[in-house]
Amino acid sequence: MSVTGENQHTQRQICVQYSLIIIRLTLPDTDMAFRDHLSGAHIPEGPVSCIHGLFDLSHQINHDMFVAEIIEADGHSAAVNVLSRDRLCAVFDVSPGELIDILGNAMDNPQQPSIIETGPVLENTMERVMLTKLPIPHHYREDRGRYMSASIVIAEYDGQRNVSFHRQFLRDDNHVVARLVPRHLRTMLDKARANDETIPIAIVNGCDPVVLLAAAMSFDEHIDELTVASTLHERFYGSPLEMVVLENGIPVPANAEYAMTAEITLDDDVEAPYVDITGTLDDERMEPVFKIHTIHHRDEPIFHALIPAEAEHKALMGLPRAPTIKAAVSKVTTCHDVHMTEGGCGWLSAVVSITPNSADDGLKSITAALNGHRSMKSVTIVNRDIDVSDPVRVEWALMTRWQPDRDTIILSGQKGSSLDPSRNEDGTTSKIGYDATLPPEIDPAPYTSVQ
Repeated sequence: MSVTGENQHTQRQICVQYSLIIIRLTLPDTDMAFRDHLSGAHIPEGPVSCIHGLFDLSHQINHDMFVAEIIEADGHSAAVNVLSRDRLCAVFDVSPGELIDILGNAMDNPQQPSIIETGPVLENTMERVMLTKLPIPHHYREDRGRYMSASIVIAEYDGQRNVSFHRQFLRDDNHVVARLVPRHLRTMLDKARANDETIPIAIVNGCDPVVLLAAAMSFDEHIDELTVASTLHERFYGSPLEMVVLENGIPVPANAEYAMTAEITLDDDVEAPYVDITGTLDDERMEPVFKIHTIHHRDEPIFHALIPAEAEHKALMGLPRAPTIKAAVSKVTTCHDVHMTEGGCGWLSAVVSITPNSADDGLKSITAALNGHRSMKSVTIVNRDIDVSDPVRVEWALMTRWQPDRDTIILSGQKGSSLDPSRNEDGTTSKIGYDATLPPEIDPAPYTSVQ
């Protein structure tokens, strides 16, 4: 590196450190953004490669949060391990149970975001679209290549808007190939392609966590996820979510780090292998190609480089499922808390605490919970005195309050998750539920720990 290059690196590092100092001094704020949640991040001494380097550094520092300059993307940084479950709760100053209730309330009470004329995300526009010059990481060496895993897709077609996460393989400078599971955006795309039409979209990276949590939600009926995000923004920051409209008519969060105008084309290409939330390689498939037309970004942009299968991935994917499980179980009995388990990858397994009002409420809660999150494979129901986040206490409840032959439900031929490598060839799976609760008519004394 030349002397000039060294000076540029030093100045860049000072800018990153100065930005984080300012963040620490200004929290909390009423107009939050992704970068406002980076207080306390580790900053490495030199730039890091987004080709395996971010992944390797994360392992070296035990997956602590860090922000690093990127070798392949001059002027850009990347943030990793930002939004674990514990950190989300700490940032919002709520318990996990409170956060679940707040998410559930936002689902039930959506409000429109506020459209403004301009915002920080429009501060810069790349003269030529070159995705390879962005800090899009190649984390696992087993992956097909560089992937955007924390970027959301905002799509509008036929009078409906959908916001959702879709991993996106960087195919070339202006195309990505995105995995679309059979949910709302896939349904929207099938309808558009039947009419030989493309879909205008925005690809957004570096959003405030309220937007990311809303984007990870899934509803049986159509709900505009941006209205849920706006309710969450009002709850935590005291104001509606502010949006700016891109040149293709798609609104995006005004304080996002990156916003790309794009379209879902009529073409498919090969996507995967990709290490997903289970830590196993997902299969190769033919998936839709997105074409990127323009790239906007903030000054000194910070790319959200989520590592799949780590705590941040599990929190963002699993937390928004807890409210739907709680809502479903609450129709059966009194439900207190839901925890998507670490061993279940934040997706396939949960522990639910209830207060049974009748002898069969535990078994009814099993069925209700599985219906509340149809990708779930296993659920354990416990009484309120059991900490749902403590696997030792949950197993203790099973060993002291559960009888396998009468307190277990096994279902066959169920709709499964495409992330479960043990699923059947037709995509179905079997599911199991454990009732480790004490019915209300039983004296709890012999079943209560005195430790």
